[in-house]
Amino acid sequence: MRSQAREVTGPAPGGGLSRRTLGTETLLVLAVSLGASGVSALIDFIGSATEPGGLSDQTANLNTSAAPGRPWLDLAWQLFGITTALVPVALVAHLLLREGSGLRAIGFDLRARRFDLGWGALVAACIGGSGLLLYIGARAAGANLTVVPESLPDVWWKYPVLVASAVQNAVLEEVIVVGYLLRRLGQLEWGPMAALAASAVLRGSYHLYQGIGGFFGNMVMGVIFVLLYRRWGRVGPLVAAHALIDIVAFGGYGLLEGKVSWLPEQ
Repeated sequence: MRSQAREVTGPAPGGGLSRRTLGTETLLVLAVSLGASGVSALIDFIGSATEPGGLSDQTANLNTSAAPGRPWLDLAWQLFGITTALVPVALVAHLLLREGSGLRAIGFDLRARRFDLGWGALVAACIGGSGLLLYIGARAAGANLTVVPESLPDVWWKYPVLVASAVQNAVLEEVIVVGYLLRRLGQLEWGPMAALAASAVLRGSYHLYQGIGGFFGNMVMGVIFVLLYRRWGRVGPLVAAHALIDIVAFGGYGLLEGKVSWLPEQ
């Protein structure tokens, strides 16, 4: 398994391209995806931190209605947003195909479906519960905003859209922040610890809109995911784990809001 991980993150330049070209490519991919999200989240956090009152008195709303009172138009916007958010993944697939490998090089394929789903479910069970406790603690300490995972209208497509949104988040983040980024940083001759730190900080950065707790909690998750990726040589289990965590968070909030005392409300 170690040899497979070296193949994924090894230093051989991709497609015979120079390190300068690969470096520019990596920056551009991040600039049109999660790197830009990180900058946006930082600006969002500065705005929240400078608002009167504490962070816990403010909300970070996810999966909101795009056209209130117009369910079919809302659905169209939801599907449009989910689809276009995956364009950077298609770009990464194209860039990796240029090397003659494609997404299979980072372990995002159907070769090990049972392995991916089995380990993904186990990782989700371990990280999901601890992540919820961390969020509740950070919010109680005033270091986090109140995160509202969904506020979609009660229509027939609500939960299918939430599942699709969760899967989109998982594919986008794990393919780019783990598989692609580590592969490119390896080809750019970054050391293992530097690459791990870059991936973890990037993951934390685009969750900064949630507050300090969201930043550090997702950094820790990023470290764990990088270590697992290096062990397995596949992002498949990480995509499965991330998707399951978000599905439970989004769907669970919709089902439990106002029904349990430990779940913060908007």
